This record gives sequence, C-alpha cells and structure tokens, in this order.
Amino acid sequence: MDNNPTAEELIKRLELVKHPEGGWYRETYRSEESIQVAALSDRFTGDRSVCTAIYFLLQSGEISALHRIKSDEIWHFYSGVPLTVHVITPEGTCYPLLLGPDALAGEAFQRVVPAGCWFGAVVHQEGYSLVGCTVAPGFDFADFEMGCRERLLKQFPEQSEVVQLLTKST
Repeated sequence: MDNNPTAEELIKRLELVKHPEGGWYRETYRSEESIQVAALSDRFTGDRSVCTAIYFLLQSGEISALHRIKSDEIWHFYSGVPLTVHVITPEGTCYPLLLGPDALAGEAFQRVVPAGCWFGAVVHQEGYSLVGCTVAPGFDFADFEMGCRERLLKQFPEQSEVVQLLTKST
C-alpha cells in the first residue's frame, strides 16, 4: 500500500465493514476488563467494557447519520481530508468539530463528543477521512440510538439544516 491509498484499498486492508450510521468501520480494541452495571451511571443497562476503539472511514458523498450513545466518544484523525462532526447537545446547541491535519486552519487531531449528544459527520471535500473513535465506558449497541429526522426536527427546529444534512427521510 502506498502513502496515498484509495478508500477502497483502506477498506480492504483494514477489513472495514459498513456501519449502520454510514461509512465503514472495524472494532480494533475492546478491553478485557469490564465495569459492573452497579458502578455505572443509571443510563446504562448492563456491564460495559472499560474502553473500546474502532477505525472509521467516511468518503465524500457519504454521511455518518445523526446518532447518540451513552458514553463520551473521542475522535482521532489519521489520514485523508478533513472531516466535520456536527454535535447537537441535549439543550439544542449545535456546534462543529473539525478534524484534520491542519492545526493552523482550526483542524484538530482529536475532538470529544460528550455522552448523550446527537452527532454525525460529513466530508466536505473530494476524498475520504480515516479516523478512529475511542469510547469509555466501552461501546455497546444497546447504547446506540439512530436519529429520526422527523423527531429531531420537532425537538431541534433551529438545527434543521444539520438535521436535514445528517438524516434520511423515513
């Protein structure tokens, strides 16, 4: 693989599969240790791994649809073009997190999405972004909720542009 691999080459080499929210992913780490449900916040319904990590690849023309989880998620930029993660807080504030290699342009190699926020991502240039996502307490699909366009538009009408961009009509 050369220094400028294509998205298809990375998907194959990293053994990525389609993610329910869009894009491509593979879990790369799940801690052997777990946290007992009694020691967790009451928003969790069972034991959780201490930490999990994935590769995530998003191409131009794809979206990571709005979704939320019950843990903080740290996004790490690895390669490709910049990626914007749009975050909507439970109170309705919306803000972008720009990930990429150019710190002077306001991009960062790491950004955090707080637990309970709605978030989704898009690549604004031709190409792809390869990132990693680390979740603690560890990710479990029981904690994953996909956003519904109609519900989110009712709850956050002032964020209609982001909701329209990062959801599909049902």
